[in-house]
Amino acid sequence: MRRLVVIGAGTAGTMVVNKLRPKLPADEWSITVVDPAGVHYYQPGFLFLPFGIYSDRQVSKPLAPRLRKGVDLVRAAVDRVDAATRTVHLESGDELAYDYLVIASGTTPRPAETPGLAEALGGKVHEFFTYAGAGALAAELAAFGGGRVVVHVAEMPIKCPVAPLEFVFLADAYFTKRGIRDKVELTYVTPLPGAFTKPISAAYLGDMLTERAIALEPDFVVESVDGDEQVLRSFDEREIGYDLLVTIPVNMGADFVGRSGLGDELNYVPVDKHTLLSKADDRIFAIGDASDAPASKAGSVAHFSVDAFVPNFLAHVAGKAMPEKFDGHANCFIESGHGKALLIDFNYDTEPLPGTYPLPGVGPMRLLRESRLNHWGKLAFRHLYWHMLLPGRRLPVSAHMSMAGKKRPPAPPAKPASDIRIPADF
Repeated sequence: MRRLVVIGAGTAGTMVVNKLRPKLPADEWSITVVDPAGVHYYQPGFLFLPFGIYSDRQVSKPLAPRLRKGVDLVRAAVDRVDAATRTVHLESGDELAYDYLVIASGTTPRPAETPGLAEALGGKVHEFFTYAGAGALAAELAAFGGGRVVVHVAEMPIKCPVAPLEFVFLADAYFTKRGIRDKVELTYVTPLPGAFTKPISAAYLGDMLTERAIALEPDFVVESVDGDEQVLRSFDEREIGYDLLVTIPVNMGADFVGRSGLGDELNYVPVDKHTLLSKADDRIFAIGDASDAPASKAGSVAHFSVDAFVPNFLAHVAGKAMPEKFDGHANCFIESGHGKALLIDFNYDTEPLPGTYPLPGVGPMRLLRESRLNHWGKLAFRHLYWHMLLPGRRLPVSAHMSMAGKKRPPAPPAKPASDIRIPADF
């Protein structure tokens, strides 16, 4: 009996086991997924919880029923992996032997990486990248009556790099709906040169913050957070005061990755970006947010990369050449507030372009354009996630990015460095 162990039952890990179980004979392969949680979260929905758009029940479901029959679930935290002996050591002291290992342990916010941030959380400082954090922020927003709201990104890469922009756009709409927008100053603070950094995206979207009276503070590399004084400080000695700070802390991979000697300085597993096979061990793959592949850490990337991974894994364990090359394909809806959203589609080599998606010339989604249809598409994706994507059913969308329906516009004239631009991770 050959043994496949998957660490992590988030989006990527759950998809992997659900897609592989029917393809690996049960009398030849055991499949075990290891995760300490008993709940599976629809993480894109965390963005909507603070604004009351989604309820708790819409973003969380029991984990075990999400797994196919024949997949063993071990509810435990991983201490380390011994690649030499092909053993997963659990914090409980138990061990799991494997023949092949898939690391799908994701990425999590680490507020302790920024001096003062961990201590300040829960007062006038909040985050929405965790289920508990999004819920606490909902209560804070409901009670907020006016002042300066700062939306702050500590460092890239982060999970879902468009989420901070979406939050500030939704905050603009939220305070407008409450009739207090004129009492709220919104500021977007980023370590990048601007909110948008790709030339074509900048040409199409560059005025979005300005039109909404959202201030931009670029190139802000945070040094510390002073919760008592309610001030953000940067290494170049700038200070930004706040009445409410919504921060996206440094994101890092799982600690066991570092303890196992399998990761980089942020605990992401170095992989071949096309096959997702570990550069250090040909019995280990890393999928989704857990790898160092230079793609966005987003659910769409997990989806497309798993679609490419499955045939590669089946070939690899059979001693054959891996047939698929993941191209970094990602598409992201960007909520822009007031019932509208944008859609971007891109990969390792091609930046977001205007056009139509998924059908060339037909769409119905428009790329790099605000529309109500894009907004409803984002909301509808939650149903596809629970009922199609997570169970491992194939969606009629190619894992590889297509140029069909896209057009590359003429190069826009040079803009001043201060103009608004999309994060480099896109």
